[in-house]
Amino acid sequence: MTVTVRFAPSPTGFLHIGGARTALFNWLFARHHGGAFRLRIEDTDRVRSTPEAVAAIIDGLAWLGLDWDGEVVHQFARAERHAEVARQLLTAGHAYYCYCTPAELEAMRERARAEKRSVRYDGTWRDRDPAEAPSGIAPAIRFKAPQHGVTTIRDHVQGEVTVSNAELGDRVILRADGTPTYNLSVVVDDHDMGVTHVIRGDEHLNNAFLQTRLYEALDWPVPEFAHVPLIHGPDGTKLSKRHGALGVAAYRDMGYLPEALRNYLLRLGWSHGEDEIISTEDAIRWFDLDAIGRAPARFDFAKLGNLNGHYIRQADDERLVGLVAAELEKMLGRTLGRIDCDRLRRAMPELKLRPKTLVELAQNARFLVAERPVIADAKAAKLLTSEARERLAALMPVLANRAWRAAALEETVRAFAAESGLQLGAIAQPLRAALTGSVASPGIFFVMEVLGPDETLTRIGDAASRRD
Repeated sequence: MTVTVRFAPSPTGFLHIGGARTALFNWLFARHHGGAFRLRIEDTDRVRSTPEAVAAIIDGLAWLGLDWDGEVVHQFARAERHAEVARQLLTAGHAYYCYCTPAELEAMRERARAEKRSVRYDGTWRDRDPAEAPSGIAPAIRFKAPQHGVTTIRDHVQGEVTVSNAELGDRVILRADGTPTYNLSVVVDDHDMGVTHVIRGDEHLNNAFLQTRLYEALDWPVPEFAHVPLIHGPDGTKLSKRHGALGVAAYRDMGYLPEALRNYLLRLGWSHGEDEIISTEDAIRWFDLDAIGRAPARFDFAKLGNLNGHYIRQADDERLVGLVAAELEKMLGRTLGRIDCDRLRRAMPELKLRPKTLVELAQNARFLVAERPVIADAKAAKLLTSEARERLAALMPVLANRAWRAAALEETVRAFAAESGLQLGAIAQPLRAALTGSVASPGIFFVMEVLGPDETLTRIGDAASRRD
């Protein structure tokens, strides 16, 4: 059997983090088994579905590196096929016309609530002759679900789950206006797309029972199911925006790398021994459904940050230069020039060692592309006393014409401090404030080397000539 799976989001908003994990699990399962990963846009809700949401979903999947096979399937475009299958069920005696009016259905629900019964269709038209139908009423088509016995799902994650058939009810599969309902559309599309395994959130588990009966009534093979528990916040409650229930684009904007987010989402509910850092290649090699846990996973920004920091440290410097340059251009509102990018390139091996996001990395690199005069923040400004500025002015001619390497610059500044009867910090701290506008930066002599002699001496001169 060739494995075929699908990711089927509704385009009513962004690609949220739970949907991204579902897509990832499907993608990995397909790639692990050498099968196909299909994308279906379930856009039958014409009021809420938007082209912008479709674009956001496709963009989010592309950024995560989850490539799909074949053309994107749009469910709405297949509505006539769904209606055709509903009529096929009708002809085969597995469905029937229902002529109940909205008022009659509401009265039915009210009686059930008053009698404290489950609210479901009572089968009014299940066995009635359509010849009795009132005139002027367009009928819906209802699936004739079995009324006795049970339906059992053997789920790869949830195990064996059973529901009484009496709980299924005769659900509408084709509305009176001719539009198909969700469960019918899903079954028809999954069958026509050759889907062998349905991997989705466990909020869809209840749908699986009716869908199974639809497959059986159509004499179609029932796919295997894997219903994955939801993602909760770190406190165990439903995931909210403060916990991380954001769109994938928001994580990109916050400075997370796609490979880090893939790794983190993989570990939300799936495990491989004690491994935490798992490459995409290993994930494809190891992934299968039996390692998905039944308990809801808990989202933790701190763990995501630590993992992202690891991937930043491992990332190619040239790639990081491009990503950080783009962040800096957003921060500064201007295009970086060649000299700016050359400085970023020289500094990147040091700059990337500590930040946990690209935004943090860009903020730490901002001094490299700052326009002169560099504006010192409040802490740095306190270091630039009149005495400190005099020392910086005296240091400038000492630095001129020296070998411009970090080790040689450190030796020169240490010698200057010793000759002046000062500790190194008395020179190095004001020097850092003058060059970076901050009290925190990479090693100051490394900073001097990256900035180069002209920029370094000009910045020192700006600080030395500053007036209170």
